[in-house]
Amino acid sequence: MGIIVQKFGGSSVANIEKLELVAEHIIREKLKGNKIVVVVSAQGKTTDRLIAEESEITSNPDKREHDVLVSTGEQVTISKLAMLLLEKKHKAVSLTGWQVPIVTNSEYSNSRIRYIHNETIEEYLEAGNIVIVAGFQGVDENGNITTFGRGGSDTTAVALAASLKAERCDIFTDVDGVYTSDPKIVSSVEKIKSISYDEMLEMSSMGAKVLHNRCVEIGKKYNVPIYVKSTFEKNSIGTLVNTNNNLEDLVINGVTKDDYISRITIVGLENKIGKTFELFKILSKNLINIDVISQSFGEHITKDIAFTVKMNDLSKTLEVLNEHKSILGIQEILHSENLAKVSIIGVGIANKPGVAADMFEALYENSINMHMISTSEIKISVLVDSKDSDLAVKAIHKKFFNK
Repeated sequence: MGIIVQKFGGSSVANIEKLELVAEHIIREKLKGNKIVVVVSAQGKTTDRLIAEESEITSNPDKREHDVLVSTGEQVTISKLAMLLLEKKHKAVSLTGWQVPIVTNSEYSNSRIRYIHNETIEEYLEAGNIVIVAGFQGVDENGNITTFGRGGSDTTAVALAASLKAERCDIFTDVDGVYTSDPKIVSSVEKIKSISYDEMLEMSSMGAKVLHNRCVEIGKKYNVPIYVKSTFEKNSIGTLVNTNNNLEDLVINGVTKDDYISRITIVGLENKIGKTFELFKILSKNLINIDVISQSFGEHITKDIAFTVKMNDLSKTLEVLNEHKSILGIQEILHSENLAKVSIIGVGIANKPGVAADMFEALYENSINMHMISTSEIKISVLVDSKDSDLAVKAIHKKFFNK
């Protein structure tokens, strides 16, 4: 048998009762003859608590020290889980990100994995150990602890599976797989048995919280089968994320929403070659992520460009644009807040007439206004008012799944 990587999130390891369930999943897979590598998050709301304690000291923490602090939550979990497995007479050893080591770049709080040294893990596996690795963290080439940002433990798990050439990576969470929409919004959701990397990547990027998009990117690049399963079901089958979907089929796999979106409109940008590049180059240099973009032309000498950013990037974006307003020749900068992006995801959308019409009809029937539209081969997204986002998700889901 081969190597299986299992990942358990914060809600799955929140207390001793849940750690017992985690141990059962690990031991069950171990007894099948597999070599097991486990990745865990900090318990429950530990990271939030650490950040709150940090704020009692400073409102502007040093980035290096921030990562040192928030990385400690996972260290507690790995040691507790290792001790629990040892008590159950199963050899186990815990490793922090820097003990592996998982080597990253030096971008604190959002670092990227450069490479993973497999030797330590492989030696422990060969000796019969269950290896428990702290998620969310690594070490740069100068020996500084770094963290990966939101969803970082998912990234750790899939990256380890790729590096170790594991048979698969099981992501255990509090839901039994990926659903056609958020069960908290839509009561009639359906569980998806299998979904392609591209569709899952779009769903993650468009607001679905089941998997982090960076882990899906790694899974696709290295062809790692990813199962999303429930920690709280003994024989959870879950959802398989892989490459198996037929690109010729039309399957609407999900309806998602992404809240806290703002739209910025650049009015009267000079209609000259290079001006659009200049605008987005400035935003890129300031590490501002842009999403939906639309452009309209004025009376030949100017053009208007609208794009969306996350609400927490709005102030910074407006500041940067105002600093460069005269250089870019911008006449006016407008912005709208309290928006949400609602999307349908499915391979083949672009090749099937009528899908967009059905989506827009669902919104029209519920008197929901669309502010912007964005399409790709596997998604259609619309920008709506935040107050209408839940209704939009319900209406669109009903249109495609409850006919």
